Amino acid sequence: MTPAESPHKRAIARAFGRAATHYDRFAELQRDSGERLMSLLGDHAGRELLDAGCGTGYFSRRWQAQGKRVTALDLSSQMLAAARQRASATHYVLGDIEHLPLPTASVDLSFSNLAIQWCDDLSRGLGELYRVTRPGGAVAFCTLAQGTLAELENAWRRLDGSRRVNRFLTAPEIEAACRPYRYRLVSAPLTCYFPDVLSLMRSLKGVGATWLHEGRPSRAITRERLRALAEDYPHAPQGYPLTYQRILGVIEHD
Repeated sequence: MTPAESPHKRAIARAFGRAATHYDRFAELQRDSGERLMSLLGDHAGRELLDAGCGTGYFSRRWQAQGKRVTALDLSSQMLAAARQRASATHYVLGDIEHLPLPTASVDLSFSNLAIQWCDDLSRGLGELYRVTRPGGAVAFCTLAQGTLAELENAWRRLDGSRRVNRFLTAPEIEAACRPYRYRLVSAPLTCYFPDVLSLMRSLKGVGATWLHEGRPSRAITRERLRALAEDYPHAPQGYPLTYQRILGVIEHD
């Protein structure tokens, strides 16, 4: 069984597929992270680019505008259809980052924005991105580290002892996966604020981020449970906070 055929990966694909039609309305985090990643990468020679975990193709189109020939890859057929509908790329591939259906050394740049946190094995995912990248090229990624969604995780734990937030790798674990390569990492935490807890939860559902990494879907939340969660959720003058511990990385292919 390939990673893409596993029940875990199929469930992730379904979660993001359900979000495909309204994903762009909730994708502020993804856009901010992708712009930061493009800036970190800077000008890079080579025309062939893989957008691994392309979603609706926003950054595929950004790269196309810079003259790249883009291969857009996603685990979700619905996301890939949305990217195709927007004419985001030259090629469209349904596939898993941990098992890329691409030839070795077939692209000059592998770009993956907020996708590899869904890998079962980060080392395998990075290894695949490195494999399909040509010598002289680069792998650029943004992922999420431990401490992401901490406010939500802690509020649920205080409320009923449950854990409804994915487990994210620690920063040292992410760095360890990069050690076989020549790499640089940048920490870029971001706290978003929402007018209420319902808006906060909708932002997560809107981008498909509702699947627990261990393979257990989040249970339905009633209005009563949501009200109780709001009463126990931290509040700041700016609103209800939700923090993302982002790690941006560039791996140079020697």
